[in-house]
Amino acid sequence: MISALLFIPFLVMLLVSVPIGIALGLASTLALLVSGKVSSSYIAQGLVTSIDSFPLMAVPFFVLAGDLMGHGGLSKRLLKVGLVLFGRYSGGLAIIAVVTCMFFAAISGSGPATVAAVGAILMPAMAKGGYRPPFTGGLIASAGSLGVIIPPSIPMVIYATSANVSVTKMFMAGVVPGALIGIALIVYAWFQARREGIERSAERHSFKDIVVTIWEAKWALMVPVLILGGIYGGVFTPTEASAIGVIYGLIVGLFVYRELKFSDLHHIFASSALTSATIMLIVGAATIFGRVLAIERIPVMMADYITQLVSNPLMILILINLLLLVVGTFMETLAAIIILTPILLPVAAASGVDPVHFGIVMIANLAIGMVTPPVGVNLFVASRVGNIPLERLMRSAAPFLVVMLLILALITYVPALSLGLPALFGM
Repeated sequence: MISALLFIPFLVMLLVSVPIGIALGLASTLALLVSGKVSSSYIAQGLVTSIDSFPLMAVPFFVLAGDLMGHGGLSKRLLKVGLVLFGRYSGGLAIIAVVTCMFFAAISGSGPATVAAVGAILMPAMAKGGYRPPFTGGLIASAGSLGVIIPPSIPMVIYATSANVSVTKMFMAGVVPGALIGIALIVYAWFQARREGIERSAERHSFKDIVVTIWEAKWALMVPVLILGGIYGGVFTPTEASAIGVIYGLIVGLFVYRELKFSDLHHIFASSALTSATIMLIVGAATIFGRVLAIERIPVMMADYITQLVSNPLMILILINLLLLVVGTFMETLAAIIILTPILLPVAAASGVDPVHFGIVMIANLAIGMVTPPVGVNLFVASRVGNIPLERLMRSAAPFLVVMLLILALITYVPALSLGLPALFGM
């Protein structure tokens, strides 16, 4: 009965478009109060203690750092580097779109932020270059999902906290899978551009132009080196790196590129605070939801049921992937991670799957969910930025989803792609 009181109200509230954090909190509160197993103060305590975490401090800092760097001209300079390097190739703008998304993902750590920042600049340029707007929107929406796979990644921080694994190890494990998905999207976009007869850019850039453009963008290109190099080199923790990213973004935007004004800071801080508060509300409510699941022993029963149903580890991974793909179509990424990690991680661990590898598989699945309706947030952002009807955008995104699913299968069944780099550094 308690399980029904937990899931049925939650699903009903999702169907009537109640915000995910509110739906999780209300469903959890109802189930706990009816069960009578804990006092009402447990809910308030859980909301506070769930976000009272040093690793979680990285979330608001990475959100703010991404906003500062986006407004401070860093994404614009990354785009210029892409233009001089790849603009002369057939399908060059499509290649630039994916490469810029990969770089911006390493700055912002957020899929929707990547789609908004890159799409606002590249969608008009690609339309002038002969690309169909739905193709452009589908490409950028898909490549924007790399924001949660390529480190630093907010969902990786949330997973590491939920699964009690190293944030640094998660970041390092995401590098190769993120790069593989990016390369696969580039290959398909290049092939499709040639198939549609999109000509290469007539503009040619000399070696001097390339060097000058890269030199002008050096401060933007230094961001992944500074943040990820500092983390992997043991100079600072991921949380400290997020704070350093904020300081770096402020200094470069205000005093180096001078595209960030002091008058802009109030709006940027307010927007970042709102985004961070929304994330933290989801984290707190989803944690209470997960604790109700634990009290009712639902994760244990689920693990027992799946292992009795299927004993082959390969089949278990297929079932988990299918479940995550379905969940990702209607549930927000952070909430899905916090709710499903305590349920599915024991199942995966019982099959011999490494927790870090499982985390990358889970995040890659949920990244695909960002491009699938009805809660495909990247699709909605791309539709709004490019003024493209959602129906046309969904059809154009379908081939990119197929490409991402193929790489997901590779990541799932070749653990070395996720675990090889951490092992190389002795982690």
